[in-house]
Amino acid sequence: MTETNQIGLPLLQASQAQKHVTVNEALMRLDGLLPAVLQSISLGVPPAVVLDGMCYAVPAGAVNDWGGHDGEIAIAMNGGWTFAQPARGWRAFVVDQGVNALHDGTGWRAGRMSLSPSNAGLSLLVTEIDHVLAPGPVSTTAFVIPSNALVIGATARVVSDISGTLASWQLGNPGAVGRYGSGLGLSAGSFARGLLGAPMAFYAPEAMQLDATGGDFAGGTVRIAVHYMTLALPDL
Repeated sequence: MTETNQIGLPLLQASQAQKHVTVNEALMRLDGLLPAVLQSISLGVPPAVVLDGMCYAVPAGAVNDWGGHDGEIAIAMNGGWTFAQPARGWRAFVVDQGVNALHDGTGWRAGRMSLSPSNAGLSLLVTEIDHVLAPGPVSTTAFVIPSNALVIGATARVVSDISGTLASWQLGNPGAVGRYGSGLGLSAGSFARGLLGAPMAFYAPEAMQLDATGGDFAGGTVRIAVHYMTLALPDL
């Protein structure tokens, strides 16, 4: 036996020379894997600058130093990489997506909270955009809510002052003005926290809509986050 069963830590062998190399590699793997933080599960090119202990899930088709390590976790170590094989049930936080992920034995499933034997499950997700307000009484985003989503609510933060003749604004969806908040402030730092009384199903993609109250928008930027759940189908 040359490594441990659960996370593949290298084991010292009888009469092994330079034992510190094996011990240090094991410690570096522990340092990377125990926080269970993956910088990305989709990046296929190793980043040029990393800190020791940073971890990346290697996707299919990765290149350079990650070539041939599809599906493994790359852990930055001493200017290079060491690799670990994840197993079904491992959980990690994915930094570039801002969600938790669950490993199904083959790959990472972003946002997944549960996993049936055939990989059906419930995902808890958030999508976020910075919306630059269009002049006028109404400013509508591109599609933010995906199809077949169960929306719990939406939050927003004014990141640059909203200008215009309006007195306040509302956050909602087309046809549902103010669903997530009304009487909202104009200055940077103002926010909306729109928790729905009951989760709402959206079967087709949907935009967010900002409505000016008492006047028109002239400019400003609002960061909008939609909090939602999805149901994942079982595999064949």
